[in-house]
Amino acid sequence: MFEKVLIANRGEIALRIHRACKEMGISTVAVHSTADADAMHVRLADEAVCIGPPSSKDSYLNIQAILSAATITGADAIHPGYGFLSENANFAEMVEEHGFTFIGPTPEHIRMMGDKITAKRIAEETGMPIVPGSAGSVDSVSDALKIGEEFGYPVIVKATAGGGGRGMQLVRNAEEMEVNWKTARTEALAAFGNADVYIEKFLTQPRHIEIQVLCDNHGNAVHVGERDCSLQRRNQKVLEEAPSPALNEEQRNRIGETVAAAMRKMKYRGVG
Repeated sequence: MFEKVLIANRGEIALRIHRACKEMGISTVAVHSTADADAMHVRLADEAVCIGPPSSKDSYLNIQAILSAATITGADAIHPGYGFLSENANFAEMVEEHGFTFIGPTPEHIRMMGDKITAKRIAEETGMPIVPGSAGSVDSVSDALKIGEEFGYPVIVKATAGGGGRGMQLVRNAEEMEVNWKTARTEALAAFGNADVYIEKFLTQPRHIEIQVLCDNHGNAVHVGERDCSLQRRNQKVLEEAPSPALNEEQRNRIGETVAAAMRKMKYRGVG
């Protein structure tokens, strides 16, 4: 059991982490920018450390300042919440190198899941069904056209480092491929610093179902329901609904156990 947890976030998520710690008898350390000095998560925490000016890049994304705050307050662990540094493998690695526990996935798993080509390959290796598409990055128009012909149009070009609906281009026919493939690569490079893209069969009427899992350090994993995120605008989720109105109990359990089994094979750690 931890005695003190530093919460490397702000706002609603920081308050939720603080409440969970309080229920477990764990002391909390809040970090904050100068703009958030009077924020609720700062006022409720047992200790608070200012880590920089208002700009996120100089405060909540300032790894050195966060590690220093953990050191001077004697924290046992760092909880990143979501957003900010929560999916930064280098941060997770540095946290553990400095002797703290990173409450979240291992740095290796963060790197794996941050690259969609790698994540898709690992999902297939663990027995999960995947959308048909390219086996890896598609580095030329000629290769893109071959894949389009192999799987049939429409297809979608996606950034391997993508997120937030960026670096994605729908291709309805071969005539659109060159322009849309180049556009996706340009967007990916600008947004993520990585121009690599892959191609998948485009599903015209899908349901976007996300399964929640809890995984410990001993190879155990359970699923705790799902979220239906099918209502989207410009590839961005607008509403998340739980439980999904599209699944019956048999489908819910089957899909959930498929995901939990894959997490056990990966030895995934954390909540995801």
